This record gives sequence, C-alpha cells and structure tokens, in this order.
Amino acid sequence: MREEHVRELVDLLDLERLEDNLFRGQSRDIGTRFVFGGQVLGQALSAAQRTVDPRREAHSLHAYFLRAGDIDAPIVYSVERTRDGGTFSSRRVVAIQHGQPILNGSISFQEPEKGFEHQTSMPEVPSPEDVEPMRHLSPEELAKLPVKLQRWLGIDGPFEFRQVWPRDDLHPVKRPPIQHIWFRLTAPISDSAILHRALLAYASDFHLIGTATLPHGISYMTHNVQMASLDHALWFHRPFRVDEWLLYSFDSPTAQGSRGLARGQIFSRDGRLVASTAQEGLIRLRDS
Repeated sequence: MREEHVRELVDLLDLERLEDNLFRGQSRDIGTRFVFGGQVLGQALSAAQRTVDPRREAHSLHAYFLRAGDIDAPIVYSVERTRDGGTFSSRRVVAIQHGQPILNGSISFQEPEKGFEHQTSMPEVPSPEDVEPMRHLSPEELAKLPVKLQRWLGIDGPFEFRQVWPRDDLHPVKRPPIQHIWFRLTAPISDSAILHRALLAYASDFHLIGTATLPHGISYMTHNVQMASLDHALWFHRPFRVDEWLLYSFDSPTAQGSRGLARGQIFSRDGRLVASTAQEGLIRLRDS
C-alpha cells in the first residue's frame, strides 16, 4: 500500500505537456477540502523544470497562494521563460483553474558550480528510530470530528512523519513556537534529483504554519480558527533524497494581524543543511 501511495504522488508530479510552455496536472484528494498547497508547489516546480536545461538545478522558489484549488479539476501551469543567462535561468509560473490564477510563482535555476561553503549546525535531537511514529486517532476519536477532518486524518499518505516533541492537535497546549519533525517518503524511488526536489517542494508545506499556532494553544482542529497558507519560499542548498530520513526544524518568530510567520531548515540525518523554507499564513479567529 505504501508503494501505491508513493507511485500516485510521483505520477501526480509528471505533468502532461500541452504546448512548449503550457502543462496540465491532475489533483489528488488527500482529505483536505481544497487542493493541498504542496501539490501546487511541486507541480509548478516540475512545469518550470521542463523548460530549463536539465543541467541547471532549481535553487530557489517563491510563490503566492491566490485562491483555494478545486480538488475535482485539473490545474494548468503556464510558464514564462523570463531569462536564460550564462549560469542562471529564471522562470515565472502561473497555476490556473477555471480560468483564474490560484498560484503565482518565480523559480530560479543554476548550473552547479563550486564556491565558499558554511552552514548552521543541525539541532541535537533523537534519531528517527528513537522517535515514536505519529499516533493515529482511534475510530471513536475520529467519529467526534467534522467529516472533513475525518477524511484528512483517516487517509494514509506517501510520507511518514515523526515528531520529536509530539503534540495533541485535539487538545493543544501553549508551548514555544519551535518543533522538529523527521520525515521521509514511505517507499524508495529513482535517483532523479529533479524528482527529489519536486517531492521536497510538496512535503515542505506540511507543518510550517502550524508552528505559529504553538504559543497560542490552538491548532487547525480548533473549531473557530481559520488557517491558510499565503506565500511560500523554498531554497535548495545541497543534494538529498526524500526517501531517506530528513529532519525538518521549524520556528516562528512572530504572529500579528491575523498572520503568522514560520521558518524551516531541512537537514539530512548526517547533519547537512539541504534546504530552507519560509511561509506566512492566515491564522484568524472567527466568531463561534
């Protein structure tokens, strides 16, 4: 079953080419009400990569989520070949559904070259083998939740997550806005670095904005809280594999104006910093 989920996700990122700069991707229902933002990020990166010399590797992605995506409709990706320089290429991507943009993104690519190197150290945390898998809710607990949450929490996904400091989203308590989560794809895939980057773009949207809720004792399960990703930034630093354990280390420096900011660093288990992320999201209290 795990292999099937992984194969479905890999197929989801393999877009249909309609024209030189136009691609179409399908949507996958992972139990959320709308298209998962990470899916649109991964597909946008896949579309842009198809218009670039394959020797050039994506090193940064910046995107704005404009509208919620319809899980029952395909998404068209229009790529603008902004510039091809001596070592860098820049692409603008617009994801479109029902004639309207749902995401605007810019992605930059670079031919590999050597230069100065330094990085921050990986946090000292237990190894993934020493961290318990995330607990699945019992049928009785699921039955007490809204139907949309039952679907989200009842579907197995292609990634496995292990929280170093587990939290109970049903009964959240106030705690510092820091968390560390080990994750990996649940089955091995090919060696394609392009595919691994697209899959990391997909996974990078998990748990980010939730970090900004930690000091407030709320979660996405809190009945009167509205949450949505507003933008997303991702930088690739070093080679990695998403079918091997990676540590996602999060912090949230601020929340204000119904928005929260979260940052992430992704490390290989041998301590190499392979990617960095940042995201601002809507965190709004609604009238009960």
